Amino acid sequence: MHDIRVIRDDPEAFDAAMGRLGVGPVAADVLAVDERRRTAIAAAEAAQAERNAASKQVGAAKATGDEAEFERLRGLVATKKDEIARLEDEARAADAALRDMLLRLPNAPLGDVPDGADENDNVEIRRWGEPPSFGFKPKEHYELAAAQGLDFETAAKLSGARFVVLQGAVARVHRALAQFMLDVHTTENGLTETNTPVLVRDEAMLGTGQLPKFAEDSYQTTNGWWLIPTSEVTLTNTVREEILDEAALPIRMCAHSLCFRSEAGSAGKDTAGMLRQHQFEKVEMVSITHPEKSLDEHARMTRLAEHILERLGLAYRTVVLCTGDMGFGARKTHDIEVWLPGQDKYREISSVSVCGDFQARRMNARFRPEGGGKPEFVHTLNGSGLAVGRCLIAVLENGQQEDGSVVLPSVLVPYVGGTTRITANGELT
Repeated sequence: MHDIRVIRDDPEAFDAAMGRLGVGPVAADVLAVDERRRTAIAAAEAAQAERNAASKQVGAAKATGDEAEFERLRGLVATKKDEIARLEDEARAADAALRDMLLRLPNAPLGDVPDGADENDNVEIRRWGEPPSFGFKPKEHYELAAAQGLDFETAAKLSGARFVVLQGAVARVHRALAQFMLDVHTTENGLTETNTPVLVRDEAMLGTGQLPKFAEDSYQTTNGWWLIPTSEVTLTNTVREEILDEAALPIRMCAHSLCFRSEAGSAGKDTAGMLRQHQFEKVEMVSITHPEKSLDEHARMTRLAEHILERLGLAYRTVVLCTGDMGFGARKTHDIEVWLPGQDKYREISSVSVCGDFQARRMNARFRPEGGGKPEFVHTLNGSGLAVGRCLIAVLENGQQEDGSVVLPSVLVPYVGGTTRITANGELT
Protein backbone atom coordinates (compact mmCIF):
# COMPACT_ATOMS: atom_id res chain seq x y z
CA MET A 1 0.00 0.00 0.00
CA HIS A 2 1.20 3.48 -0.81
CA ASP A 3 1.97 6.29 1.62
CA ILE A 4 -0.65 8.99 1.00
CA ARG A 5 1.94 11.62 1.95
CA VAL A 6 4.06 10.62 -1.03
CA ILE A 7 1.10 11.13 -3.35
CA ARG A 8 0.29 14.50 -1.78
CA ASP A 9 3.90 15.68 -2.07
CA ASP A 10 4.32 14.84 -5.77
CA PRO A 11 1.16 13.65 -7.52
CA GLU A 12 2.76 14.02 -10.95
CA ALA A 13 5.59 11.66 -10.03
CA PHE A 14 3.10 9.16 -8.62
CA ASP A 15 1.03 9.25 -11.81
CA ALA A 16 4.21 8.79 -13.83
CA ALA A 17 5.10 5.67 -11.80
CA MET A 18 1.59 4.24 -12.17
CA GLY A 19 1.62 5.14 -15.86
CA ARG A 20 4.63 2.87 -16.37
CA LEU A 21 2.35 0.04 -15.21
CA GLY A 22 -0.51 1.07 -17.48
CA VAL A 23 -2.50 2.53 -14.59
CA GLY A 24 -3.94 5.99 -14.22
CA PRO A 25 -3.72 8.83 -13.96
CA VAL A 26 -5.08 8.25 -10.46
CA ALA A 27 -3.49 10.81 -8.14
CA ALA A 28 -6.26 13.40 -8.59
CA ASP A 29 -8.97 10.90 -7.66
CA VAL A 30 -7.00 9.66 -4.67
CA LEU A 31 -6.30 13.18 -3.44
CA ALA A 32 -9.95 14.21 -3.86
CA VAL A 33 -11.02 11.45 -1.49
CA ASP A 34 -8.14 12.31 0.84
CA GLU A 35 -9.23 15.97 0.87
CA ARG A 36 -12.81 14.96 1.64
CA ARG A 37 -11.56 12.88 4.54
CA ARG A 38 -9.29 15.60 5.90
CA THR A 39 -12.00 18.25 5.56
CA ALA A 40 -14.49 16.11 7.48
CA ILE A 41 -11.93 15.41 10.21
CA ALA A 42 -11.06 19.10 10.56
CA ALA A 43 -14.75 20.09 10.64
CA ALA A 44 -15.48 17.43 13.28
CA GLU A 45 -12.60 18.69 15.41
CA ALA A 46 -13.82 22.30 15.09
CA ALA A 47 -17.36 21.29 15.99
CA GLN A 48 -16.03 19.36 18.99
CA ALA A 49 -14.12 22.43 20.17
CA GLU A 50 -17.28 24.55 19.85
CA ARG A 51 -19.29 21.95 21.75
CA ASN A 52 -16.70 21.81 24.52
CA ALA A 53 -16.69 25.60 24.85
CA ALA A 54 -20.48 25.75 24.94
CA SER A 55 -20.61 22.99 27.54
CA LYS A 56 -18.37 25.00 29.85
CA GLN A 57 -20.55 28.10 29.41
CA VAL A 58 -23.81 26.28 30.18
CA GLY A 59 -23.02 26.11 33.90
CA ALA A 60 -22.07 29.76 34.06
CA ALA A 61 -25.34 30.82 32.38
CA LYS A 62 -27.32 28.68 34.80
CA ALA A 63 -25.47 30.17 37.78
CA THR A 64 -26.21 33.77 36.71
CA GLY A 65 -29.88 32.96 36.09
CA ASP A 66 -29.67 33.86 32.40
CA GLU A 67 -32.28 31.34 31.23
CA ALA A 68 -32.27 32.52 27.62
CA GLU A 69 -28.50 32.07 27.32
CA PHE A 70 -28.74 28.78 29.17
CA GLU A 71 -31.28 27.41 26.69
CA ARG A 72 -29.31 28.72 23.71
CA LEU A 73 -26.12 27.08 24.88
CA ARG A 74 -27.85 23.81 25.70
CA GLY A 75 -29.38 23.74 22.24
CA LEU A 76 -25.99 24.48 20.71
CA VAL A 77 -24.43 21.57 22.59
CA ALA A 78 -27.11 19.21 21.28
CA THR A 79 -26.79 20.53 17.72
CA LYS A 80 -23.02 20.19 17.77
CA LYS A 81 -23.31 16.63 19.06
CA ASP A 82 -25.38 15.67 16.01
CA GLU A 83 -23.05 17.60 13.71
CA ILE A 84 -19.98 15.84 15.12
CA ALA A 85 -21.58 12.41 14.64
CA ARG A 86 -22.42 13.25 11.02
CA LEU A 87 -18.93 14.58 10.26
CA GLU A 88 -17.25 11.58 11.91
CA ASP A 89 -19.39 9.27 9.77
CA GLU A 90 -18.31 11.22 6.68
CA ALA A 91 -14.66 10.96 7.73
CA ARG A 92 -14.92 7.21 8.32
CA ALA A 93 -16.59 6.66 4.95
CA ALA A 94 -13.94 8.73 3.17
CA ASP A 95 -11.17 6.95 5.06
CA ALA A 96 -12.56 3.55 4.03
CA ALA A 97 -12.85 4.70 0.41
CA LEU A 98 -9.29 6.02 0.44
CA ARG A 99 -7.93 2.81 1.95
CA ASP A 100 -9.75 0.74 -0.65
CA MET A 101 -8.33 2.87 -3.47
CA LEU A 102 -4.80 2.57 -2.11
CA LEU A 103 -5.13 -1.20 -1.56
CA ARG A 104 -6.04 -1.68 -5.23
CA LEU A 105 -3.08 0.25 -6.65
CA PRO A 106 0.04 -1.75 -7.61
CA ASN A 107 3.47 -1.10 -6.20
CA ALA A 108 5.62 1.50 -7.95
CA PRO A 109 8.48 0.03 -10.03
CA LEU A 110 12.06 0.95 -9.27
CA GLY A 111 13.73 3.29 -11.71
CA ASP A 112 15.94 0.60 -13.26
CA VAL A 113 13.04 -1.72 -14.09
CA PRO A 114 12.69 -1.83 -17.88
CA ASP A 115 9.47 -0.51 -19.41
CA GLY A 116 7.52 -2.96 -21.49
CA ALA A 117 4.17 -4.53 -22.28
CA ASP A 118 4.68 -8.23 -21.55
CA GLU A 119 7.20 -11.06 -21.18
CA ASN A 120 8.66 -10.28 -24.60
CA ASP A 121 10.08 -7.07 -23.15
CA ASN A 122 11.87 -8.71 -20.20
CA VAL A 123 15.63 -8.21 -20.19
CA GLU A 124 18.05 -11.10 -19.80
CA ILE A 125 20.85 -10.38 -17.35
CA ARG A 126 22.77 -13.68 -17.37
CA ARG A 127 22.80 -17.36 -18.33
CA TRP A 128 24.35 -20.41 -16.73
CA GLY A 129 25.07 -23.80 -18.25
CA GLU A 130 24.56 -25.19 -21.71
CA PRO A 131 21.30 -26.85 -22.74
CA PRO A 132 22.02 -30.56 -23.29
CA SER A 133 22.42 -31.94 -26.78
CA PHE A 134 20.49 -35.06 -27.74
CA GLY A 135 20.99 -37.48 -30.60
CA PHE A 136 17.22 -37.76 -30.77
CA LYS A 137 14.20 -35.49 -30.53
CA PRO A 138 13.71 -34.81 -26.81
CA LYS A 139 10.28 -35.43 -25.35
CA GLU A 140 8.21 -33.45 -22.89
CA HIS A 141 8.02 -34.81 -19.36
CA TYR A 142 4.59 -36.39 -19.70
CA GLU A 143 5.70 -38.31 -22.82
CA LEU A 144 8.66 -40.04 -21.14
CA ALA A 145 8.49 -43.75 -20.40
CA ALA A 146 10.33 -43.13 -17.15
CA ALA A 147 7.58 -40.73 -16.07
CA GLN A 148 4.74 -43.24 -16.24
CA GLY A 149 4.15 -42.48 -12.56
CA LEU A 150 2.58 -39.16 -13.64
CA ASP A 151 -1.11 -40.09 -13.60
CA PHE A 152 -3.31 -37.37 -15.04
CA GLU A 153 -6.29 -39.60 -15.71
CA THR A 154 -6.73 -40.65 -12.10
CA ALA A 155 -6.21 -37.06 -10.98
CA ALA A 156 -8.94 -35.93 -13.41
CA LYS A 157 -11.27 -38.57 -11.99
CA LEU A 158 -10.53 -37.31 -8.48
CA SER A 159 -10.35 -33.58 -9.01
CA GLY A 160 -10.69 -32.53 -12.65
CA ALA A 161 -8.24 -30.82 -14.98
CA ARG A 162 -4.89 -29.34 -13.88
CA PHE A 163 -4.19 -31.94 -11.20
CA VAL A 164 -1.78 -34.89 -11.16
CA VAL A 165 -1.23 -38.01 -9.09
CA LEU A 166 2.46 -38.88 -8.56
CA GLN A 167 3.36 -42.51 -7.97
CA GLY A 168 6.49 -44.59 -7.61
CA ALA A 169 9.81 -43.19 -8.78
CA VAL A 170 8.57 -39.75 -9.82
CA ALA A 171 6.87 -39.29 -6.45
CA ARG A 172 10.11 -40.11 -4.67
CA VAL A 173 12.19 -37.81 -6.88
CA HIS A 174 9.65 -35.04 -6.32
CA ARG A 175 10.02 -35.52 -2.56
CA ALA A 176 13.81 -35.69 -2.89
CA LEU A 177 13.92 -32.37 -4.71
CA ALA A 178 12.00 -30.61 -1.94
CA GLN A 179 14.22 -32.19 0.71
CA PHE A 180 17.38 -31.22 -1.17
CA MET A 181 16.21 -27.60 -1.50
CA LEU A 182 15.33 -27.35 2.18
CA ASP A 183 18.65 -28.86 3.25
CA VAL A 184 20.65 -26.42 1.13
CA HIS A 185 18.65 -23.39 2.26
CA THR A 186 18.78 -24.27 5.95
CA THR A 187 22.29 -25.68 6.33
CA GLU A 188 24.16 -23.56 3.78
CA ASN A 189 22.11 -20.42 3.14
CA GLY A 190 21.08 -19.48 6.68
CA LEU A 191 17.31 -19.66 6.18
CA THR A 192 15.09 -20.82 9.03
CA GLU A 193 12.83 -23.69 8.03
CA THR A 194 9.24 -22.84 8.88
CA ASN A 195 6.10 -24.94 8.59
CA THR A 196 2.99 -22.79 8.28
CA PRO A 197 -0.77 -23.32 7.72
CA VAL A 198 -2.19 -23.46 4.21
CA LEU A 199 -5.48 -21.93 5.38
CA VAL A 200 -5.44 -18.23 6.26
CA ARG A 201 -7.75 -15.36 7.13
CA ASP A 202 -8.60 -12.38 4.96
CA GLU A 203 -6.06 -10.23 6.78
CA ALA A 204 -3.15 -12.44 5.70
CA MET A 205 -4.16 -12.37 2.04
CA LEU A 206 -4.67 -8.62 2.22
CA GLY A 207 -1.26 -8.16 3.82
CA THR A 208 0.65 -9.60 0.87
CA GLY A 209 -1.61 -8.15 -1.82
CA GLN A 210 -3.83 -11.04 -2.91
CA LEU A 211 -6.86 -9.15 -1.60
CA PRO A 212 -8.92 -7.23 -2.39
CA LYS A 213 -8.05 -7.08 -6.09
CA PHE A 214 -7.18 -10.69 -6.90
CA ALA A 215 -9.72 -12.76 -5.01
CA GLU A 216 -10.61 -14.75 -8.13
CA ASP A 217 -7.05 -16.03 -8.38
CA SER A 218 -7.35 -17.98 -5.13
CA TYR A 219 -9.69 -20.50 -3.50
CA GLN A 220 -11.84 -19.73 -0.47
CA THR A 221 -13.48 -22.27 1.79
CA THR A 222 -17.15 -22.05 2.75
CA ASN A 223 -16.24 -20.83 6.22
CA GLY A 224 -14.06 -18.00 4.95
CA TRP A 225 -10.50 -19.32 5.05
CA TRP A 226 -8.33 -18.87 1.97
CA LEU A 227 -6.06 -21.58 0.55
CA ILE A 228 -2.64 -19.99 0.17
CA PRO A 229 -1.33 -19.44 -3.38
CA THR A 230 2.19 -19.54 -1.93
CA SER A 231 3.71 -19.66 1.54
CA GLU A 232 4.91 -16.10 0.88
CA VAL A 233 1.52 -15.25 2.40
CA THR A 234 2.11 -17.02 5.70
CA LEU A 235 5.83 -16.40 6.05
CA THR A 236 5.53 -12.66 5.39
CA ASN A 237 2.52 -12.29 7.68
CA THR A 238 4.44 -13.71 10.65
CA VAL A 239 5.56 -10.12 11.28
CA ARG A 240 2.15 -8.52 10.76
CA GLU A 241 1.27 -5.97 13.48
CA GLU A 242 4.76 -6.42 14.98
CA ILE A 243 7.42 -3.89 15.96
CA LEU A 244 10.75 -5.70 15.65
CA ASP A 245 14.11 -4.73 17.08
CA GLU A 246 16.45 -3.57 14.34
CA ALA A 247 18.99 -6.12 15.60
CA ALA A 248 16.56 -8.91 14.64
CA LEU A 249 16.86 -7.99 10.95
CA PRO A 250 17.20 -9.59 8.52
CA ILE A 251 14.75 -12.41 9.18
CA ARG A 252 15.25 -15.13 6.58
CA MET A 253 12.79 -18.00 6.29
CA CYS A 254 11.93 -20.85 3.97
CA ALA A 255 8.99 -23.23 3.81
CA HIS A 256 7.95 -26.24 1.77
CA SER A 257 4.22 -26.11 1.28
CA LEU A 258 1.25 -26.98 -0.86
CA CYS A 259 0.08 -24.05 -2.96
CA PHE A 260 -3.31 -23.51 -4.57
CA ARG A 261 -4.18 -21.27 -7.51
CA SER A 262 -7.33 -21.02 -9.58
CA GLU A 263 -5.24 -20.05 -12.64
CA ALA A 264 -7.92 -17.52 -13.55
CA GLY A 265 -7.20 -16.14 -16.98
CA SER A 266 -4.91 -19.01 -18.01
CA ALA A 267 -7.46 -20.97 -20.03
CA GLY A 268 -5.71 -22.76 -22.87
CA LYS A 269 -2.20 -22.18 -21.49
CA ASP A 270 0.02 -25.16 -20.65
CA THR A 271 -2.90 -27.57 -20.55
CA ALA A 272 -0.72 -30.66 -21.14
CA GLY A 273 1.41 -32.09 -18.35
CA MET A 274 2.04 -30.63 -14.91
CA LEU A 275 3.55 -27.25 -15.74
CA ARG A 276 0.49 -25.26 -14.63
CA GLN A 277 -1.55 -26.87 -11.85
CA HIS A 278 -4.28 -25.85 -9.42
CA GLN A 279 -2.36 -27.62 -6.61
CA PHE A 280 1.42 -27.74 -6.51
CA GLU A 281 4.38 -27.55 -4.14
CA LYS A 282 7.02 -24.91 -3.67
CA VAL A 283 9.95 -24.21 -1.43
CA GLU A 284 9.49 -20.51 -0.75
CA MET A 285 12.01 -17.99 0.59
CA VAL A 286 11.00 -14.82 2.45
CA SER A 287 13.22 -12.11 3.91
CA ILE A 288 12.26 -9.27 6.23
CA THR A 289 14.94 -6.58 6.05
CA HIS A 290 16.06 -3.10 6.94
CA PRO A 291 15.06 -0.67 4.14
CA GLU A 292 18.70 0.11 3.34
CA LYS A 293 19.54 -3.58 2.86
CA SER A 294 16.63 -4.80 0.72
CA LEU A 295 18.27 -4.42 -2.70
CA ASP A 296 21.34 -6.34 -1.55
CA GLU A 297 19.00 -8.99 -0.15
CA HIS A 298 17.23 -9.19 -3.51
CA ALA A 299 20.50 -9.99 -5.24
CA ARG A 300 21.35 -12.53 -2.55
CA MET A 301 18.02 -14.33 -2.78
CA THR A 302 18.30 -14.51 -6.56
CA ARG A 303 21.68 -16.19 -6.21
CA LEU A 304 20.29 -18.70 -3.70
CA ALA A 305 17.64 -19.81 -6.18
CA GLU A 306 20.13 -19.91 -9.04
CA HIS A 307 22.52 -21.99 -6.95
CA ILE A 308 19.92 -24.73 -6.51
CA LEU A 309 19.70 -25.09 -10.29
CA GLU A 310 23.47 -25.08 -10.62
CA ARG A 311 23.76 -27.87 -8.05
CA LEU A 312 21.22 -29.84 -10.07
CA GLY A 313 23.16 -29.18 -13.28
CA LEU A 314 20.20 -27.48 -14.97
CA ALA A 315 20.85 -24.71 -17.48
CA TYR A 316 18.97 -21.49 -16.79
CA ARG A 317 18.75 -17.84 -17.62
CA THR A 318 17.84 -14.94 -15.32
CA VAL A 319 15.77 -12.01 -16.54
CA VAL A 320 14.54 -8.80 -14.96
CA LEU A 321 10.84 -8.40 -15.56
CA CYS A 322 9.56 -5.35 -17.40
CA THR A 323 6.80 -3.18 -15.98
CA GLY A 324 4.10 -4.98 -17.97
CA ASP A 325 5.04 -8.44 -16.67
CA MET A 326 5.76 -7.60 -13.05
CA GLY A 327 3.52 -8.71 -10.19
CA PHE A 328 1.17 -6.43 -8.24
CA GLY A 329 3.28 -6.14 -5.08
CA ALA A 330 6.79 -6.03 -6.54
CA ARG A 331 9.10 -3.09 -7.08
CA LYS A 332 11.52 -5.28 -9.04
CA THR A 333 11.49 -8.96 -9.97
CA HIS A 334 14.06 -11.41 -11.26
CA ASP A 335 12.62 -14.44 -13.01
CA ILE A 336 14.83 -17.51 -13.25
CA GLU A 337 13.94 -19.68 -16.23
CA VAL A 338 15.13 -23.27 -16.50
CA TRP A 339 15.79 -24.95 -19.85
CA LEU A 340 13.14 -27.50 -20.85
CA PRO A 341 14.34 -29.59 -23.81
CA GLY A 342 10.87 -30.94 -24.55
CA GLN A 343 9.60 -27.41 -25.19
CA ASP A 344 12.93 -26.20 -26.57
CA LYS A 345 12.71 -23.07 -24.44
CA TYR A 346 13.40 -21.58 -21.04
CA ARG A 347 10.44 -21.58 -18.63
CA GLU A 348 10.04 -19.79 -15.33
CA ILE A 349 10.92 -21.80 -12.24
CA SER A 350 11.43 -18.97 -9.74
CA SER A 351 10.42 -15.34 -9.28
CA VAL A 352 12.36 -13.30 -6.74
CA SER A 353 10.83 -9.94 -5.85
CA VAL A 354 11.66 -6.99 -3.64
CA CYS A 355 8.50 -5.26 -2.41
CA GLY A 356 9.94 -2.35 -0.44
CA ASP A 357 7.51 -1.24 2.29
CA PHE A 358 4.43 -1.98 0.15
CA GLN A 359 3.42 -5.14 2.02
CA ALA A 360 4.70 -3.82 5.35
CA ARG A 361 2.27 -0.89 5.21
CA ARG A 362 -0.59 -3.26 4.55
CA MET A 363 0.51 -5.43 7.48
CA ASN A 364 1.69 -2.60 9.75
CA ALA A 365 5.02 -4.43 10.15
CA ARG A 366 7.72 -2.16 11.58
CA PHE A 367 11.08 -2.13 13.33
CA ARG A 368 12.47 0.05 16.10
CA PRO A 369 15.75 1.79 15.03
CA GLU A 370 18.69 1.03 17.31
CA GLY A 371 19.56 4.71 17.58
CA GLY A 372 16.07 5.62 18.72
CA GLY A 373 13.28 7.40 16.92
CA LYS A 374 9.90 6.38 15.60
CA PRO A 375 9.34 2.82 14.34
CA GLU A 376 9.86 2.43 10.59
CA PHE A 377 8.33 0.01 8.11
CA VAL A 378 10.41 -3.04 7.24
CA HIS A 379 11.03 -4.13 3.66
CA THR A 380 9.84 -7.55 2.48
CA LEU A 381 11.13 -9.90 -0.20
CA ASN A 382 9.98 -13.26 -1.51
CA GLY A 383 11.15 -15.83 -4.02
CA SER A 384 10.74 -19.43 -5.05
CA GLY A 385 13.60 -21.59 -4.06
CA LEU A 386 12.29 -23.49 -6.13
CA ALA A 387 8.94 -24.60 -7.56
CA VAL A 388 9.19 -28.35 -6.87
CA GLY A 389 6.93 -29.64 -9.64
CA ARG A 390 8.60 -27.55 -12.31
CA CYS A 391 11.96 -28.68 -11.01
CA LEU A 392 10.81 -32.28 -11.42
CA ILE A 393 9.83 -31.51 -15.01
CA ALA A 394 13.29 -30.05 -15.66
CA VAL A 395 15.08 -33.03 -14.09
CA LEU A 396 13.05 -35.49 -16.17
CA GLU A 397 13.44 -33.65 -19.45
CA ASN A 398 17.12 -32.74 -19.11
CA GLY A 399 18.09 -36.21 -17.92
CA GLN A 400 16.16 -38.17 -20.53
CA GLN A 401 17.89 -40.88 -22.52
CA GLU A 402 17.03 -42.34 -25.92
CA ASP A 403 15.85 -45.60 -24.33
CA GLY A 404 13.22 -43.72 -22.29
CA SER A 405 15.10 -43.74 -19.01
CA VAL A 406 16.17 -40.65 -17.03
CA VAL A 407 19.58 -40.05 -15.44
CA LEU A 408 19.21 -38.17 -12.16
CA PRO A 409 21.41 -35.30 -10.93
CA SER A 410 24.17 -36.61 -8.66
CA VAL A 411 23.09 -34.39 -5.75
CA LEU A 412 19.79 -36.29 -5.55
CA VAL A 413 21.39 -39.73 -5.27
CA PRO A 414 21.61 -39.67 -1.44
CA TYR A 415 17.91 -38.76 -1.31
CA VAL A 416 16.75 -41.66 -3.48
CA GLY A 417 18.51 -44.53 -1.77
CA GLY A 418 21.70 -44.38 -3.80
CA THR A 419 19.94 -44.91 -7.14
CA THR A 420 21.06 -42.91 -10.15
CA ARG A 421 18.29 -43.23 -12.74
CA ILE A 422 14.66 -43.94 -13.44
CA THR A 423 14.34 -46.82 -15.88
CA ALA A 424 12.05 -46.90 -18.90
CA ASN A 425 9.82 -49.10 -16.71
CA GLY A 426 9.45 -46.25 -14.23
CA GLU A 427 11.63 -47.78 -11.50
CA LEU A 428 14.57 -46.34 -9.58
CA THR A 429 17.81 -48.21 -10.11
